[in-house]
Amino acid sequence: MQTGVVVSLGSNVGDREKFLFLAKDSLAKKTRILQASSLYESEAWGGIATGGDFLNQVLHLQTSLSALELLIFCQSIEQACGRTRAETWGDRTLDIDLLYYGEQIMEDSSLIVPHPYLSQRKFVLLPLVEILPDFQHPLTGKTSKEMLLECEDPCWVRPFSVNL
Repeated sequence: MQTGVVVSLGSNVGDREKFLFLAKDSLAKKTRILQASSLYESEAWGGIATGGDFLNQVLHLQTSLSALELLIFCQSIEQACGRTRAETWGDRTLDIDLLYYGEQIMEDSSLIVPHPYLSQRKFVLLPLVEILPDFQHPLTGKTSKEMLLECEDPCWVRPFSVNL
């Protein structure tokens, strides 16, 4: 059975674009990418990361992997890109967060879905609204657009463009 999944990608260390490309390419090996947002640049959220601005993207996927299997796969992609987990919300070569797994609600020691900070992060909500503006959060019933309008995140987020 295939399940619709939404993940966010982020990077603020090294070749940020390359890491997001590698993540997307790796995810395409075990999932079907239905939609990909544009790239967005943002300042660090959470006040810990100091290595530079983040590059972010949201992907809408379809997969037959279970939520935990997908989490393990995403963590293997992060590790292959040199991710270390020194501190929460710290600098990273690559971060892949599972935002939604269908409309399921789950919470255990390794995974909480929907992502608990989703509605507080403009760097996730802006690209999410781009590709799934009317998707409803399974706990709150709010759409992506509604969550963005209510978001009080003071961090700046802007579309990312490559200077050629």
